[in-house]
Amino acid sequence: MTLEQLRIFIAVAEREHLTRAAEALRLTPSAVSSAIRALEDRYGAMLFNRIGRRIEITDAGRIFLDEARAVLARAHAAELALAELGGLKRGSLRIHASQTIASYWLPPFLARFHAAYPAVTVSLTVGNTQSVARATVEGDADVGFVEGEVDEPALAVRPVGEDHLVAIVSASHPWADGHLLGWRDIAQADWIMREQGSGTRSVFESAMRAQGFDPLALKIALELPSNEAVLSAVQSGTYAAVLSELAAAPHLATGRLTKANFNLPRRRFLMLSHKERYRSRAFHSLAEMLPDSRPIPVSYTGTR
Repeated sequence: MTLEQLRIFIAVAEREHLTRAAEALRLTPSAVSSAIRALEDRYGAMLFNRIGRRIEITDAGRIFLDEARAVLARAHAAELALAELGGLKRGSLRIHASQTIASYWLPPFLARFHAAYPAVTVSLTVGNTQSVARATVEGDADVGFVEGEVDEPALAVRPVGEDHLVAIVSASHPWADGHLLGWRDIAQADWIMREQGSGTRSVFESAMRAQGFDPLALKIALELPSNEAVLSAVQSGTYAAVLSELAAAPHLATGRLTKANFNLPRRRFLMLSHKERYRSRAFHSLAEMLPDSRPIPVSYTGTR
């Protein structure tokens, strides 16, 4: 069994699609199919069911997926440790971040990092709070950045900034006149929300519960997977939405959208890292560039 076979298996398992996995890996579909078949034949285990032109992962495949991810994570850590003997003359940093952070807050810091360490390859994957936390736990991310609170014992969590949520409406919405709104008013509106698992939505729903209101009472017209989709939809009708002020600012500045007079909480931007995995020099160098940077406890550095 090779690391390349594990990498191919994980790509296919995550997508349950040979062609998409091949495209992501920059391999031919036949090479991907051959690698999967070699694993199955070598160990006598069926990893995928072939149903017509579709494939789906088997129970054995799901069990093996966790082990494969763990092995690749350890191999990546070993590669980083060796690469860093040259003092950041090479290496990589895999970052997963939720949408608001990835689009509006993090890029200037990544630009500074690249200017300081041009030989370090930085990859950025965008998701939501749940997917970023999961990637950091499973070793797919060296560092994660989220807006929502994370309750995961395996992760070290450190605030690195903050953001303000705002309620936004179109110019034709009754709330656009600027009159003061209370929590009872929100039950009367038609809402466009981010998907379950987004930091924006979780912070808004937590604020509702803190005020004694049930988020299930909201009249949700649409759930959309990105800030841009929410912003576009709110402009098209008499809907309300809650988003980061960073994301909404360009639309507010041009008058395409209006900020409703409704008090919403500030939220923290959080940096996530695994407590027990090796934290590279690249990780620490990026962390030192971030605001509110505090030393990470030695017991959590993972250095040897």
